[in-house]
Amino acid sequence: MTKTQREALKKIVEGPSKIYFNESMKKHTSLKVGGLAECLIVVTDVEILKEILRYSDDNKIQTTIIGNGSNLLVLDGGIKGITIKIDIEKLEQKGQEIVVGAGNKLTQVAYTVADKGLSGMEEISGIPGTIGGAVCMNAGANGKEIKDIIKKVIYLDDKMNLKEMSKDEARFDYRHSIFLENEYIVIEVIMKLEKGTKDEIKAKMHSYTTKRKEKQPLEFPNAGSTFKRGEDFITAKLIDECDLKGYRIGDAEVSTKHAGFIINKGNATAKEILSLVIYVKEKVYEKFGKEIELEMQIVGEEE
Repeated sequence: MTKTQREALKKIVEGPSKIYFNESMKKHTSLKVGGLAECLIVVTDVEILKEILRYSDDNKIQTTIIGNGSNLLVLDGGIKGITIKIDIEKLEQKGQEIVVGAGNKLTQVAYTVADKGLSGMEEISGIPGTIGGAVCMNAGANGKEIKDIIKKVIYLDDKMNLKEMSKDEARFDYRHSIFLENEYIVIEVIMKLEKGTKDEIKAKMHSYTTKRKEKQPLEFPNAGSTFKRGEDFITAKLIDECDLKGYRIGDAEVSTKHAGFIINKGNATAKEILSLVIYVKEKVYEKFGKEIELEMQIVGEEE
């Protein structure tokens, strides 16, 4: 990226939106891993987002869209071009429907609607990402997925038009949606919830949070479940039966608490995490003949 391009981007980014150059992505991912983003822009406004996208298109600058970085592995060589972190927030209630910005944190939204006596987010209330990221991945927990409460998604298409899409049109599947297939960017989500009792909703959320703390290695940097579940098997169970709990490559470790999590024990690199991922996949295939797939997303360049 040239000096002229950097100056032009600085002029586009206004207000609460922020721009950083050569920013360590360790600060912006829950795994605390990754090289430098050549240019990271935290976008809080859809009009600024459009301007950045137009500029990147006109100047043929590579653009990468991220959310809260909670399901993301950034490679050690960093991210070239412009990295846009969507931080567009909104929270409006219309009866039992809520309109939420893509940048709102899912957990915060869950607690806010619980205070309003709205039920439907209890099972997924512990997911640490943004609403936008959760929609793209169709995030889920405790037998529920975010698609179960979505009515519509407002998004920016590849021509930079703001459009809306029904739940059926979004092609939600296990850890998948249409937003992983193209350049559409989630801006807002309309959710349909149910009336409930605030105390009962919060008690349910507390129960799920307690179980999550007991079963998951939340005391270490991680990206959530490293691998997807299989169609006819529980991935973490197979990894455990390969005696891989505690297996390390550098500071990357298969969690001793939950075999489905690869954690950063201190100063892991993306290379170490990927090497461990490959090792785990090979061992599971050797013993069970099962191919296991990554759940976390990978972006950036190798060193």
